[in-house]
Formats: sequence, structure tokens, C-alpha cells
Amino acid sequence: MNLLTSLAIGILFAAGIYQILRRNVIRAAVGLVLLSNAVNLFLFSAGAYNGQSAAYSTAAAQISDPLPQALVLTAIVISMGGFAFVLSLLYVISTRYKTSDSDEVKGLKN
Repeated sequence: MNLLTSLAIGILFAAGIYQILRRNVIRAAVGLVLLSNAVNLFLFSAGAYNGQSAAYSTAAAQISDPLPQALVLTAIVISMGGFAFVLSLLYVISTRYKTSDSDEVKGLKN
């Protein structure tokens, strides 16, 4: 299971980096989402603890650590806000320049 999780995280990370390095800004935004999901999965899997009960339980058993869950939840909210900002920038660029290719946008060059 750990090997499968690490392979999934690696594939998501590689696909995110590959999409970010593309010239199409829409694919770069999708790559940003993939990269943030890969980081969230990494944080969650690295901090996961095989406790006998959930983090919010009041049982006397050994509970799981709630900190990775809180960190991932916070990262999801922050990445959602960042993605909304990137989408608004993409909307402005696509309406102003009528393209999604970063090489064809003339106003971004010096």
C-alpha cells in the first residue's frame, strides 16, 4: 500500500510539473492543481499514523494524530483560493489577447 501511494504521489507530481512547464496557460493552471494535490497527498501520507481510533474520538484507545489532517485541510483551502486567482488572471488574459498560448501574448514581454 505504501508503494502504491508513493507511486501515485510521484505520478501526480510529475504530471503537475510537466503541465506547468507547457506553453499553454490553461494547462499550466491544471498543472498547478495537480501539483497542489500531490503535495497534499504527500503531507497526509507522511503524517499518517495507524491509530486505533479517529482523531476526534474520546475512546481510551490510541488515537491518530490530527495535525496532518488540519494541515491538509488548510492547504486545500489556500490552494483553492490561489487557483481562483489564477483562473481570474487566465480570464483576463484570454479576453484581452484572445489566446491561451503564452508566446503569443505580446504585453507580457519586455
